Amino acid sequence: VQLQASGGGLVQAGGSLSLSCVVSGRTVNTLNMGWFRQAPGKEREFVGAIRWSGSNTGAADSVKGRFTISRSVAKNTIYLEMSSLKPEDTAVYYCAADSRRSVAVTLARSYDDWGPGTQVTVSS
Repeated sequence: VQLQASGGGLVQAGGSLSLSCVVSGRTVNTLNMGWFRQAPGKEREFVGAIRWSGSNTGAADSVKGRFTISRSVAKNTIYLEMSSLKPEDTAVYYCAADSRRSVAVTLARSYDDWGPGTQVTVSS
């Protein structure tokens, strides 16, 4: 599975940004798909996931109510809609695919394939 995320950039606090992750090699309705982020000097952090069935697992507490994950089966793409952005949301954002459809969707080790990441910077 190959993944390519895009849509990152620089945004002011309180603003919005949308990320996309185009998937090739498998269809998104056969994969668990996750979004993770990693800030400098910090461990990779789960953001949210959407299961192969289309059910959304819910976002991490740190982004709940501000970030939304969705997908388009027709476009074989998953999305991360981010609003009310804060400086602490600054990180490299990664999409990831789990072909084994693990139960533990919040764990990075459940995912087999990762995109190269896209930088999101939120200025105060």
